[in-house]
Amino acid sequence: MEIHLTDDQRAFIRDAVEAGRLQSAEDAVRQAMLLWEERERQRMEVLAIVDKSEASLARGEGRAVTSRKAVSQLAEDVKRRAMKRLKAEQDSRR
Repeated sequence: MEIHLTDDQRAFIRDAVEAGRLQSAEDAVRQAMLLWEERERQRMEVLAIVDKSEASLARGEGRAVTSRKAVSQLAEDVKRRAMKRLKAEQDSRR
């Protein structure tokens, strides 16, 4: 495979190698691919969540948020559930 980089990209990689942050240009490509793969995995997770949410709404399982008070209540509920989930994850690692 042949990859064409811009002058700025080549300079960026060269500077990283010279500074010792990377061993070679190949390391830069490997790191870039790892980051891209992770971003794509996260993107797929978000799309799956959106699909699940849309299906839930289609079944009438949605929650009406039509006022500032309702938004505040929803935000507090989300925060509470997130903190509970985080604690459970931390406890499971111990």
